[in-house]
Amino acid sequence: MASKVVLIVVVIVVAAGAGGLGFVAGYEYKTSPAATPAAVANSTLSVLGAGTLNTLFPQVASQLVNETPGITAPSAAQTYEGSLDITTAITSTGALTDVAAVADFRLIPQLLEPKYAGYEVVFGATPEVLAYNPAISAFNGINQTNWAQKLVADVTTHGNAPFAVWNASTDPNGYNEIFSLELQGLLSNGSASTFYNTFYGGASGAPAVPSSSTTLVEHESQAATLLKTGVVSALITYRSYAVVNGLKYQSFDPIVGLSANNSTALSDYAKVTSTIVDSSGSFAPVHAAPVLFAVTVPSNAPNPALGAAFLHLLLSPQGAAILSAGGAFTPIFPGWSEDPGAVPSILAPDVTGLPSWASPFLP
Repeated sequence: MASKVVLIVVVIVVAAGAGGLGFVAGYEYKTSPAATPAAVANSTLSVLGAGTLNTLFPQVASQLVNETPGITAPSAAQTYEGSLDITTAITSTGALTDVAAVADFRLIPQLLEPKYAGYEVVFGATPEVLAYNPAISAFNGINQTNWAQKLVADVTTHGNAPFAVWNASTDPNGYNEIFSLELQGLLSNGSASTFYNTFYGGASGAPAVPSSSTTLVEHESQAATLLKTGVVSALITYRSYAVVNGLKYQSFDPIVGLSANNSTALSDYAKVTSTIVDSSGSFAPVHAAPVLFAVTVPSNAPNPALGAAFLHLLLSPQGAAILSAGGAFTPIFPGWSEDPGAVPSILAPDVTGLPSWASPFLP
């Protein structure tokens, strides 16, 4: 089988109950915890976040500004890009930020802790979907079962625009889209290469190589525009990205969408894998894990109290309303952390331990 990247995702059912997912009855938002007014007065909130958060996090930041006198959160102090770019910026280029949020909950423990961060909080989930151009006839009648066949028919039709893919070495969605193709192949006929081979090649143990005849490698910040303008015909992306960018999309089977956590899903996720180039330039395997978004206040944050205030608001009902608008995210409250005792005291009521199925995916 051609080389591929492995990631395992877990489907999350919103329910206020076991596992801590969903809202707990009686939760009362306590207003943004500035600790003391002097702790954040005249401070500017800085954020480094995964690209798909570039609409939602600024809304949370604006809410925080409205509720906390004396602070600002200008767009110039907020950067949204690939999650692996974010961790590299913090560890290799000395970037300082009050909030760092990534699209793969493993990245903070693996790449930032313990030197650059002391904890992580999982705050939301969003499955992979196929965003596509509905004007293309190849997608007529698309559904959860036939979407991959429709996609192959589209990109192999002469004159049709290619399939947009993202760089798996800088953005988790780059390897997640590979996993969705492979998992759909397993679901369709038991072979992970069935649809993968139309879009990727590459030697075993090396990064997947996008096919020049069927794909176009693009950055997340441009993908939605390219789809809307017909430069590409489809892309596999987070539902949150499709929602905030107003894209037509087709949902996947929960396992294919990397949003299931039952034993069958975990077994299937273990059957797919891939390789990326890490920050040192070396090849690194990527293994399946839940598609869960996580956030932290880095250890060297310029304004750690302000960062904690942002996290508290993110985990509140107000934050959940922003995240869940249009079905973008499934908010998680209390947030999940590998070490709840490591979070600032102001966040203690907002955080609980990881569910038992999630813990094995962390180092």
